[in-house]
Amino acid sequence: MVKTSRWFNYLLLALCAYLTLFPFVNIFAVSMSSTRAITAGEVFMWPIEFNLATYSNLLRDGQMLVAMKNTIIITVVGTALNMLFTIMAAYPLSKSRLKGRNMILMAILVTMLFSGGIIPNFLVVSSLGLVNTYWSLWLPALISAYNMFVMKSFLEGLPEELEESASIDGASELTILMKIILPLSKPVIAALTLFYAISWWNSYMNVLIYIRSTDKMSLMVKLYQMVQLVSPEMLMSGEGVTQTMITPEGIRAAAVILAIIPILCIYPFLQKHFIKGVLLGSVKG
Repeated sequence: MVKTSRWFNYLLLALCAYLTLFPFVNIFAVSMSSTRAITAGEVFMWPIEFNLATYSNLLRDGQMLVAMKNTIIITVVGTALNMLFTIMAAYPLSKSRLKGRNMILMAILVTMLFSGGIIPNFLVVSSLGLVNTYWSLWLPALISAYNMFVMKSFLEGLPEELEESASIDGASELTILMKIILPLSKPVIAALTLFYAISWWNSYMNVLIYIRSTDKMSLMVKLYQMVQLVSPEMLMSGEGVTQTMITPEGIRAAAVILAIIPILCIYPFLQKHFIKGVLLGSVKG
């Protein structure tokens, strides 16, 4: 009976893994298959008539590389600012001795329930002269209230004796934060960093609203534009017209792969801390 139950669990987990991985594997196969195979619906789990024409079409004019560079800048700087201000807000709010703590927490909680809307936000950003700069993306999104509460909950679970002993030895609040609190907070920091980074990497709407210059567009906006404008065409080689065709389906699949791969490369390095941080940060409300 126990053995049967174990095999059933294995089968169920294998089925879940298959359902989770199939869309990604299928899109990867489509991005590397020929137009004939894609049009005929022959592509399933592996490339048919392997070719990289879709990737060369996406990358040949250099716009995709510029957009990827812009997205890396937006993601790195935005994530760093997010973590800096999230920690600066969560650390003092995790102390019950902070005067007016409950009122501040209530005010932050209200922002999770109500927002100003797109037009008021645009008017504020425009009046500050931030339109067509990356600060129009970073400043309005310096802190996620939800992530700040997760960080605060984690810090409240740390032993107060550590801070008290360091304070007796003459350590300042900044020293306690840098030398004691942050090293112990690696799991939740890794989790929130990944949350913020994924959000910035996938940023689309705010870039579309605030960024006007085409050379400052993010990867997601550029991918959308290329997917919308793409049409079946003949690729030109040095000897003339080749027999390789490009389909919108192939371009879409290649665009999705280019957008996903950087995050997939980063996640394994943060996985251990990410899982632990999510669990620990959700212990208290």
